[in-house]
Parts: sequence; C-alpha cells; structure tokens
Amino acid sequence: MNVATPRPVELSGSTRTAFMALAAIGVLTAAAGAFMAPTRMWASWLMVAYYALGLGLAGLCFVAIHYTTGSTWSVAIRRVPEALAGTLPFSVAMLAVLFIVHPELYGWTHDEAFISSTNKALWFKQFWLSRPFFLVRAAIYAAIWIGFALAIQKRSRQQDHDGDPRWTRENFKLSAGLLVLFGFSVTLSSFDWIMSIEYHWFSTIFGVYNFAGLFQSGLAAIILIAIWLERSGQLRGVLTESHLHDLGKLMFAFSVFWMYIWFSQYMLIWYTDIPEETSYFILRSKGGWFALFLLNTVINWVIPFVVLLRRDTKRQRNIVGAMAILILVGRWLDIYLMVFPGIVGEAPTFGLWELGLTLGGIGAFGLVLASSLKSAPAVPVADPELVESLQYH
Repeated sequence: MNVATPRPVELSGSTRTAFMALAAIGVLTAAAGAFMAPTRMWASWLMVAYYALGLGLAGLCFVAIHYTTGSTWSVAIRRVPEALAGTLPFSVAMLAVLFIVHPELYGWTHDEAFISSTNKALWFKQFWLSRPFFLVRAAIYAAIWIGFALAIQKRSRQQDHDGDPRWTRENFKLSAGLLVLFGFSVTLSSFDWIMSIEYHWFSTIFGVYNFAGLFQSGLAAIILIAIWLERSGQLRGVLTESHLHDLGKLMFAFSVFWMYIWFSQYMLIWYTDIPEETSYFILRSKGGWFALFLLNTVINWVIPFVVLLRRDTKRQRNIVGAMAILILVGRWLDIYLMVFPGIVGEAPTFGLWELGLTLGGIGAFGLVLASSLKSAPAVPVADPELVESLQYH
C-alpha cells in the first residue's frame, strides 16, 4: 500500500445495506417497544447507548494516552481510535433522548419516599440525584468528551495537509488536559447513568470497573477494525505483527485488570457484609442471573487469559480477532448485568426488545463509524513519526 496516497475508507454496498437493515430493525423495535414494552425497550436503549459510548470513550482515551506518552508505535493505526472517538455525538444523542423522553427508567425520579425523605444520611444523594443537576452534569460530561475529541481530531487532520510537528505538540497539551478530566467525568457518569439505577446501592470502585470494561472493549474494537481495514486494503502493508502484538498485549492486560477490579469490588463488599452494599450482588447471585454472573467472568477474563497468555497467539490475526469478538460480546453481557437486574427484577429477560435494539445499535454504530473513518485518510500520512511507526518491530 502507498501510504502517501491512501485510498478512502469506503463500505462495500452489501455491508452498507446490511448496516442500514440492522439500523431499521432497531428503529422499528424501539417504536413498537415504546408502546408495548416500554421498560424493557428503554433498558435496552440505555444498554446500547452506554455500550456505544464506551467504545467512543475508549478510542478517545487511547489517542490521548499515546499523544501524552509520546508513543510512536501506534501512529500508523491512530485513525482507528480517532474514528471511534468520532462516534461520541451518536451515543451522547441516544442517551439524551432517554434522559429527556423517559427519565422514569431511573426509580429515583419518581420515588416519593426517597425524594421527600428527611433522613440526614440521604441529603447528599437527594441533592446529587435531582433531575436538573443530573441533566447539567450530563451536558458537562458530553461537552468535555466531544469538545476534546473534535479539537484533537482537527489538529490531526490539519497535519495531513501541512505536516507541521506543532500539531503533535498541541495535541500533547490537549491530551494531557483531557486525561485529567476524563477520569472524573467517566467515573461520575458511570455513577449517574448506571449505578443510580439501583440508587440505594453504592460502590466507590464502580467508576474504575466501568473504565476497565470500556477500555478493554475499545481495544477489542480497535483490533477488529484494524484487521478489517488491512484485509480491505486501506491498512495493507501498514498493520504489522508487531502492532498487532502490542494491541493484543494491551487487550490481555486489560482483561486481567478488569478481572482484578471485578474481584476487588466483589470481595470487599462480600467481606464487609453491609446490607446496603451486598444487595447488588445478592440479586445477581439468584436464579437465572447467577449463571450469567459467572459467565461474565469466563468470557471477559478466563478464556482471553488462557488464549492470549502465549506470545505467538497475540501475533495471529485470526486468534486475536476471535478474542476481540469474544470480549465485545462479554462487554455486552457485562453492561446487561449492570443495567437489567435493577430494572426487570428477579429473572433475566432476553427477547425481541433486547435483540432488536442490540442489532439496531450495531447497524447504526457501524454507519456512524464508517462515516467517521471516511472523513480522513486511513493513515496519518504527514505525521513526523509515521515512518518510525511503520518500521516498528
């Protein structure tokens, strides 16, 4: 491949048609579900939106970390996480629809006993979970993420035209600032949008747990997209086994990190045995939830750990790609277990509404991602560090 004049990233007609068909399924399912099964439909909507948000945030975080640390090995594939970051307006818009149209999904919006309680232990939670403040915080999080994503992306694109190293220096400064705000905003948004579904429960580890999951799945998405772009020609001769090996190592490491945080949260809550904390895990350890609770750790940690432990497996596209797909499925299950038990209650549900919204999310996200990829060359052709990245071993 001639990286000086890379071909634009284009979906084939059949792929675009498939994504559009899936998106249409999602729209029809949402329209029907809003009247026939609003609780399950909106729970599925939240799950899909939060999943997509995590992929976009992972792409943004990946780019920011590599600018801040001065890493050069990832320059050749940087357009992939940049494209993921470019999907953030889509997921933010989905969440905004939920917060405005159906806030009743969150019990604290209509629980009069909670709202009017005079219990002094609840005053801060009542203040924090007031609807106007909730919406203001959501707008602030979105502004931080989308604002930094657009600013970093703009300078990366500008460098394609003039090759000026100052754009790298400016993105270094932006990325350093973003990472500080990123930690706070991701933690607080996970408290607001996911943990507050079960608003009497709390965990100080929950934000880190969500970051581990979103970054693990983001790495899986980067690997799959990079392999697809290589096979379709845009990254042929660019994506090397060394790049793949480093991405595989990161995915392996974050699989272990996810499990470490999962166990830390579970073990500490189980050991202290405080009723307000154990309620979360008691619900997920009963009935049909328990099998999914265990399966979550198998998919997100046990299988990736065993398969990716060897060095050679992290350099084989088919194996790493298969593990990336598995982890993306595991991320869906992880979010499902965070969202659905607190909404649907004692038994898991999976049917038309969950499947239709999930398929619709895949289709819509695929179209948005393709548009983001199409907006720039598949390789940052004028980046001063590109040659070093292409020669990385």
